[in-house]
Amino acid sequence: MGYVTAAPDPRSETDSARSGRRSLALALLCGALGAAVALLSTRQRWSEGTATVAGGAFPLTARGSDVTGVPAALAIVGLAALVAVFAVRRTGRLAVSALLALSGAGITATALIGASDGSALDEQAAKASGDTSATVASFTHTAWPYAAAAGGALILVAGLLALRYGRRWPAMSGRYERDGTPRPRRAARPADPDRPEEMWKALDRGEDPTGAGPA
Repeated sequence: MGYVTAAPDPRSETDSARSGRRSLALALLCGALGAAVALLSTRQRWSEGTATVAGGAFPLTARGSDVTGVPAALAIVGLAALVAVFAVRRTGRLAVSALLALSGAGITATALIGASDGSALDEQAAKASGDTSATVASFTHTAWPYAAAAGGALILVAGLLALRYGRRWPAMSGRYERDGTPRPRRAARPADPDRPEEMWKALDRGEDPTGAGPA
């Protein structure tokens, strides 16, 4: 007694392809936007304070890159990983997706820590006052560290989407279709005996291109 194999439901395949395209678009948007926000934020002013110099208050400011260089470096790593996701398959894609997610988590963590880090301003206070033990006073921070953290969160979302749906995404290789199967090769066109180059080839082989017999 034979077994009847159920045919695949075309609706489920269509829904799967549709969800793959949506997740791909969302991951690209989150990854690119998150990296841009993180890089822009590190160039902005993160903290402010004052140092006592010659009996007066001297204002000090520190940019994100002065506080920590980790968010900017991880944003570049995240961008590279976002592009590399489409250049690899299977295990490689899983590893790159994990790197993308870890880059986003690292940006968020270091940005939040940097929001309360006054070491960069302490160094500036020591230089301004000439006292190596001097520290900054009235320390405050801006909203830019939290913007960098938000950018890292977007990259993290892109990495999680890649881990969840990456197997449905296409790769860069032109030899494969979206489902990973090789593309069929085009059938070779039959030679046209009336073409001049074919007639010369026939003469070189000692054949009569007119069909009258050997040349």
